[in-house]
Amino acid sequence: MKDTNRLTYGRTSVYNLNYHIIWGTKYRNQVLKGNVERELKQSLEKIALKYGFSIPHMEIGKDDHVHLLVSAPPKLSVTNIVRWLKGISAKELFEKCPELQQSYWKKQKRHLWSPSYYVESIGATNEQAVKKYIDEQRTKEVNLDDPQSS
Repeated sequence: MKDTNRLTYGRTSVYNLNYHIIWGTKYRNQVLKGNVERELKQSLEKIALKYGFSIPHMEIGKDDHVHLLVSAPPKLSVTNIVRWLKGISAKELFEKCPELQQSYWKKQKRHLWSPSYYVESIGATNEQAVKKYIDEQRTKEVNLDDPQSS
């Protein structure tokens, strides 16, 4: 019996590879809001579709870092996935969002993202907890910033 909810069936393999990936903006600039956030999410979805992986959960944290749950086939390395996501999204955001020029004023060799990232492989038992954590990023931050919620 096939478990199509959790497993992906390829021509030569059956897999369930999921990664929790986090990276931040350079200088922790809080620019990932409004139009930039919308464009970023669209860009990341488009990149995933192009390169053959999926992003079941995605959220922005404190307007300065990205949380993703990425599901990918075994032929794709995490390093390449992060390189594609960060590199292509930065290029597209600088083209589509002129408001970024205020925080990243250099015309040449400007970088939207910090050079580092965090990645954790997610097992089947931990997957639900990570999904919930990512989905609650915005509401946690709103509650932390609201003095009446304490």
